[in-house]
Amino acid sequence: MHPPTDDTYDPILFRPVQRPNESDDSKRRRLVWQSRKRGILECDLLLSTFAREHLASLTREQLDVYDALLEENDWDIYYWATKKKTVPAHVDTEVMAMIQIVAENHGRKILKMPELDEFGKLSGGGANK
Repeated sequence: MHPPTDDTYDPILFRPVQRPNESDDSKRRRLVWQSRKRGILECDLLLSTFAREHLASLTREQLDVYDALLEENDWDIYYWATKKKTVPAHVDTEVMAMIQIVAENHGRKILKMPELDEFGKLSGGGANK
């Protein structure tokens, strides 16, 4: 069932699990999983490609921003990333801009789901390609 198109729709808001003691390495590993297992293939491909290219080099603050973004609806993320819908202020971040660049696919690569070993070492120091 689709939500109504008028302003009467009030979606259920879920509160993400708080992980105050999560290490950066654990967070990166969890975000790899959450980037790969979204629910729609378009987001799986887009976000897993972003994760492969950028996750290892994101700062803690950027990891937190990406983590919060993954709590959003898959189709919303996809449409914001592909610039089909205006990005709302709460997700209009440097991380979203990076995802939009990945979505533009300047190299015109045929995207496939990255294998887990393509993520290489996730702790600090730059992305593996």
